Amino acid sequence: MFRRTFWFTAGAAAGVWATTKVNRKLKQLTPESLAARAADKAIEAGHRLKDFALDVRDGMAEREAQLDDALGLNAPTGPELPAQRRFAIVENHRAKSPKSLEDTTHNTNTTSTTNSYNRNEDH
Repeated sequence: MFRRTFWFTAGAAAGVWATTKVNRKLKQLTPESLAARAADKAIEAGHRLKDFALDVRDGMAEREAQLDDALGLNAPTGPELPAQRRFAIVENHRAKSPKSLEDTTHNTNTTSTTNSYNRNEDH
């Protein structure tokens, strides 16, 4: 009698355990659960990629500093160079007011063929 009770209890426990295990697996395979798991994996991959990019950037900066030291580019320089000339030209050009077309005077005599303002005579 004890044997039967033992096996009955063992079978019932195995059935409950198997049913619980199957229900958990079914919940994991629902579309909502799969989408949530995929989103979590994508976020995790994004964080790993960001960490990798930051590591690469730090390595690049470190290597650039090493190369600058090796080439002597980090050496202190003399006094500042004077401003480039083109900036002065641009500033002077902006200071001048543009001529308007109304201020220019043209010869309005159109009947003269020897008009020095006629641009068609240049060629």
